[in-house]
Amino acid sequence: MRASLLACFAILLLASSATAQTTSRLVGYLDTVDPASVVPGADQFGAPEGAPPLVPVLREGEVAGYAYLTSDVVNTAGYSGKYIDVLVGLDTDGTIVGAQLLEHHEPIVLIGIPEARIETYMSELVGFNPLKAAAAGEEPPDVDIVSGATVTVLVIGDSILRSAARMGRRIAGSPDPADTTRRIVDPDAGEVTDWLTLLGNGAIRRLSISVEDVNRAFEQSGGARAAERPEKGPPDAVFAEIYVALVSHPAIGRSLLGDAGFERLQGRLDEDQSAILVMGEGRYSFKGSGYVRGGIFDRIQLTQGAESIRFRDKQHERIADLAPGDAPSFNEIALFRIPEDARIRPAETWSLHLLVQRAIGALDKAFVTFALDYRLPAPYAQTIRKATPPPDGRGATTEAPVAPALDESPGQAETPLWQRIWRSKVASISVLVAMLAALTAIFFFQDILVKRPKLFDRIRLVYLGVTLVWLGWVAKAQLSVVNVLAFAQALRTDFQWSYFLADPLIFILWFSVAAALLFWGRGPFCGWLCPFGALQELANRAGRLLRIPQVKVPWALHERLWPIKYIIFLVLFGVSLTSLALAEQLSEIEPFKTAIILRFLRDWWFVLFAVSLLVAGLFIERFFCRYLCPLGAALAIPGRLRMFDWLKRYRDCGNPCMRCHNECPVGAIHPEGHINPNECISCLHCQVLYHHDHKCPVMIQKRLKREKRAAMASPSMRGAAAAPPRTAPTPQEGD
Repeated sequence: MRASLLACFAILLLASSATAQTTSRLVGYLDTVDPASVVPGADQFGAPEGAPPLVPVLREGEVAGYAYLTSDVVNTAGYSGKYIDVLVGLDTDGTIVGAQLLEHHEPIVLIGIPEARIETYMSELVGFNPLKAAAAGEEPPDVDIVSGATVTVLVIGDSILRSAARMGRRIAGSPDPADTTRRIVDPDAGEVTDWLTLLGNGAIRRLSISVEDVNRAFEQSGGARAAERPEKGPPDAVFAEIYVALVSHPAIGRSLLGDAGFERLQGRLDEDQSAILVMGEGRYSFKGSGYVRGGIFDRIQLTQGAESIRFRDKQHERIADLAPGDAPSFNEIALFRIPEDARIRPAETWSLHLLVQRAIGALDKAFVTFALDYRLPAPYAQTIRKATPPPDGRGATTEAPVAPALDESPGQAETPLWQRIWRSKVASISVLVAMLAALTAIFFFQDILVKRPKLFDRIRLVYLGVTLVWLGWVAKAQLSVVNVLAFAQALRTDFQWSYFLADPLIFILWFSVAAALLFWGRGPFCGWLCPFGALQELANRAGRLLRIPQVKVPWALHERLWPIKYIIFLVLFGVSLTSLALAEQLSEIEPFKTAIILRFLRDWWFVLFAVSLLVAGLFIERFFCRYLCPLGAALAIPGRLRMFDWLKRYRDCGNPCMRCHNECPVGAIHPEGHINPNECISCLHCQVLYHHDHKCPVMIQKRLKREKRAAMASPSMRGAAAAPPRTAPTPQEGD
């Protein structure tokens, strides 16, 4: 696949040039944003000031607030590993008064979650002042997390709150708490000891949650649907039991990890970087599976004042056993390194929050949190006053965005993330592999199947049904032209196979498409494995049963319409060379997101567009596939390299017989009988006709000759030939 794309797009790729990254994208956004959308009542943006840039927002010439870009202040990399740019507005007291999502490349939002739900989530943070809340010991607002996009919204929420705290201090001119008198870790204090001693002196803290605690929390949260689905089991049964310790402290770390384990940890920590050990028992995992899909642990969060941290996969290490002989056994033990650029003071009080989720529907979940407070005990800490201010003198630093690693660093003890993702989806992978094996068998043994039209038709109907329902609506494995554009973009920048291995179903589908291009062209995917293609064909069949008239597009018009999809693809590809984000927006010409991924649960204009294409398909079979699909066009180009021609034709095809031309569901057969491989979807209908002895003239002649020979060879015909001829009786005398 990679070689094919390189061969086809080499000229365009060489013509493109990489654009230079600017330090901040804030100035470019300001011309496209209404000042009132981030600071109510404002009418103008001022000039950016300082680093990171802070923009005064004016109302009739007076400063009404300030605006900044979250990615300039804190790490905003989400599931995609790219920036999530949010423009945040603060009033002159540092209260959040507005937030607008400007740019992202989150696949779950691009092809799954309506952006309006993300915006609703952000709006619930409006009115919160991180500095005042931290001074009063209050928690951030308890907002509804968007089910299905947990990682994305947590990154957005954390980035807004953390950046608001830092920029709020800058606006108020207040010192960073890190500049004042504070407690720090005393590395020489303490000694190696056992589990019970560490638990007794507070070096290890414990949080125990029972089934009753969880059920009560969901009842008190006010969510009736969540309360109606209580956790099963005895009320006092352990739901989750969490232990946490600061293992970057030498005495605590050597006690729990052993000398070798602690030395290994020290080799991976930067100067003044901290690490915690989290141990879990019970039915609820503090790890969950979100980190496998997105590289972010979405069930735990470390907070301190206005700062909060979501750990990423590359900051995590699995620990098999603890060093103390009296330590209990745990279901899971994880070591987390606190990012060096995080403003967490490990010797001060901080909290580890456990996010507990409960399914309340097929796609929706409810959430409650439990907090475990940790303060490094006095024997392990000392109090000092920091003598020098931060380098920028404003108590604010810029964090360089870091993409979540899809492969572990060389020193990581665990297997690469993509391998763990594959292991977590064994069942889905097995079903997809079985589908591909069945399709391969259908093509290799097509001559046997197409001779039995009714059997073949039933097999095709069942296969299309599985493709639509399971592969599309359940597994959401719908390929898109966005995948092609992203692949081409990766070839131009920092191509790594691990980026594409992170989604096993999509990767396997693309691998199978690449292999099929060499054997059959684009037909196996477009005709059998595309969920939206299956939806069109099944809808058209239903329309035929309802006697909806079918429109036969004149050939002269048809062959002038099918190049439209190639033009659409080339436009999208050309736009992606300069702006992948714009190309992603224009790729909405594909109705896949609306009809397959979101199952029509989307804004009305997207639904109207998708339904319009399906309605057109009721009259013209596979209307979208024929004339508009850019993905089909993208696959048709390398599909020209196929090595085999599996579709059989007679010399008489097209002259005089035109039955295949008239019945081809996508008009891929020319009037003279030639099959256009660029347009063929390998539905094999022409092969059914090829062997049909009541429809194909050649086969009809063969059948008639066969029947004549059989009739001539029948016993009745043989007996008639052997018997003497009957003659009229001879007249007798006297008659």
